[in-house]
Amino acid sequence: MNRLLRTAILGSLALSITACGGHKRPEADLAASKVTTIGVNSYLWRASLDTLSFMPLLQTDSNGGVIVTDWYVNPNVPTERMKVTVTILDQDLRADALRVAALREVNTSGQWVTAPVQAATVQKLEDIILTRARDLRRAAVVN
Repeated sequence: MNRLLRTAILGSLALSITACGGHKRPEADLAASKVTTIGVNSYLWRASLDTLSFMPLLQTDSNGGVIVTDWYVNPNVPTERMKVTVTILDQDLRADALRVAALREVNTSGQWVTAPVQAATVQKLEDIILTRARDLRRAAVVN
């Protein structure tokens, strides 16, 4: 009885082991998701940092995908300053995985007063980041 039970157990183990072998794992699609040690799409992250490199950074969180700049005063327009927040919402390289928000203030009589930001400004920043991210992805796929 013990010999029969032992043979049945060994037979079932042998069948389960052979059932696991021989199958290839699916390869990751570089285009769908390029995630390394950070929690968000690395192309969008790098492109955002590159695009905002002229502004002082106040906070960066690569796991949460948030970049917050400090106030930036354009030397050509010293009476105006901007602050930008970029949020990366997904691990995939998609246009809707990126959100840009901007604040603008103008200096009137020595005080900074909130002013509206043109929608085209935010849209232009998003376009620049997305274009840069696509370029980075293309360069990585070619190499």
